[in-house]
Amino acid sequence: MDVKIYTDGAARGNPDGPGGYGAVLAYMDPKGRIYKKEISAGYKKTTNNRMELMAAIRGLQELNRPCRVELYSDSKYLVDAFNQGWISGWLEKGWKKADGKPVKNIDLWQELLRAVAPHKVRFIWVKGHDGHVMNERCDKLATAAADGEDLLEDRYEP
Repeated sequence: MDVKIYTDGAARGNPDGPGGYGAVLAYMDPKGRIYKKEISAGYKKTTNNRMELMAAIRGLQELNRPCRVELYSDSKYLVDAFNQGWISGWLEKGWKKADGKPVKNIDLWQELLRAVAPHKVRFIWVKGHDGHVMNERCDKLATAAADGEDLLEDRYEP
């Protein structure tokens, strides 16, 4: 099955403020019917980068079988980690960057790798706030979640 996942993250008072993620999954069934599913959640204290990663993780976790996925994000942090091979380097160096410093958000990178594993995922960067309809929808979902009530706890530690 071919699936498109559009994602975005948001944080108010980044870092250390409330944040949220939004994702839209879109696919066509064998009869040509198009389905879309929107997901989002807000967190009490987080960062924009963590919410960008969380959007991708939760979107992939919604899939119930191996899929070919195009994952769209306006986060260079997320997209370049895969497309520029950063993540492979981090793994080889025991979660250290080229400068020897530890990679931030290791917990979410590891969770994302587990979410990616059963699928064939292509990461595609889109320019944020540039009129891309699905990116704008994900932004609305993410910001509404960040501004919502009953926010979740993130494992984030500065």
